[in-house]
Amino acid sequence: MLQELSHMDRITQLQDEIQQLLTIMSSSIAYLTSRSNFVQVSQEVPVTKSRNPDKYDPPDVFEANKKELVTDLMVKAKQVEYLIQSLPEPDPEENQVERLQALEAEMEQANAEYIQAVNRAKNLHAQICDVLRNMLDEPDIVKDEAG
Repeated sequence: MLQELSHMDRITQLQDEIQQLLTIMSSSIAYLTSRSNFVQVSQEVPVTKSRNPDKYDPPDVFEANKKELVTDLMVKAKQVEYLIQSLPEPDPEENQVERLQALEAEMEQANAEYIQAVNRAKNLHAQICDVLRNMLDEPDIVKDEAG
């Protein structure tokens, strides 16, 4: 059971790391599309728009930020890869079937015990109700004992 919790912790950690990786990717795309200037990439396609200088970063700052974004992406991708490698190999299908059958038998036994406990509680409740009803219905016994 403890080993299963450890595997679940790894899976949860992997989910968190993937979420962070996607956040980094999204932020990188947002930065690259919003803080770059329009540049002519082909002689056949002229640049038809331009941005205000305060809307884009200078080329040296933009390049430094791109390198930092790439580094962040690579580090996070390596962390995700490491977590994936640390996950256990899945059990063979026969073992999974046996385990599920054992769990089902255990669940059926627990369910039967629960039903017995509920029935016992109902019986005890009925007995207590009967005793209280008898006590409340016979006021003469209380008067005889007092008198």
